[in-house]
Amino acid sequence: MKKTLIAASVILLLALAAAVVTLMMKNRDLEQEKQEMQELAELDKQEMENEYERFTLQYSEMMTQINNDSIIEQLTQEQLRTQQLLEELKRVKASDAREIARLKKELATVREVLRSYIRQVDSLNQVNQKLVAENTQVKDELAQSRSVNQGLQHERQTLKEQVAIAAQLDATGISLTPLNKRNKTAKKMKDCTTLQVNFTIARNVTATNGNRTFYVRIQTPTGQVLSAGTFPYENRQLEYSMKKVAEYTGEEITLQTYWNVNEYLEAGEYRVSIFAEGNMIGSRTFSL
Repeated sequence: MKKTLIAASVILLLALAAAVVTLMMKNRDLEQEKQEMQELAELDKQEMENEYERFTLQYSEMMTQINNDSIIEQLTQEQLRTQQLLEELKRVKASDAREIARLKKELATVREVLRSYIRQVDSLNQVNQKLVAENTQVKDELAQSRSVNQGLQHERQTLKEQVAIAAQLDATGISLTPLNKRNKTAKKMKDCTTLQVNFTIARNVTATNGNRTFYVRIQTPTGQVLSAGTFPYENRQLEYSMKKVAEYTGEEITLQTYWNVNEYLEAGEYRVSIFAEGNMIGSRTFSL
């Protein structure tokens, strides 16, 4: 009887030890996943800050290219607004999803306003260039043409950089829908067999036409990425869930992608991010 009790005690102690080890490993994995989510959020916030800073510098460059006081005043106001949004972003924590989403929406608005001014300043520069050319023809054409060519080369390089910013694509109307085996919206995650992600690429007449590869990245509530492969991003390889190749003509297009569920998906916050041409062009969080 005594031996039986001793054996039972040993078994119980071993079971308790195994349970403690399992719990410690699970806690370690959860902490690692939380750290990875925080790092990606910090990366997203840093990219937004970089964009705001580039836009602020872009306004300064445009103001040096024109002599129109009215437009310079407008550019100054937009630059101040951009700087204010940048300061707000620097004060926000990367984990504040609601405020980050608001400032990302503001960033899209700033980008669109900047594009309109780029086109306006470009138009004024073209008029000015024509006047300079006519005046140069009256004077010493050979000497003056060299000076004009140097100026045109500088302006061409500056405009090329401006067009690169204006040509960046925007993903809007991002949606995430869990579907059951009948392709109907699943009311419970346990019935989900497919995740459908829809998004729209906004109209952008400054972007070049041609095929584009769009990468869709889905993060689960634990921070795990539903991974189907990797793509280059910020000098490293980032996991993606789906990718879509589509022809872009500058007009608005809507795309659909699908993830076939072969793993357990729990309820919670899912984050969908869209990437194209080395940039994150849209992101949204969903509660499923």
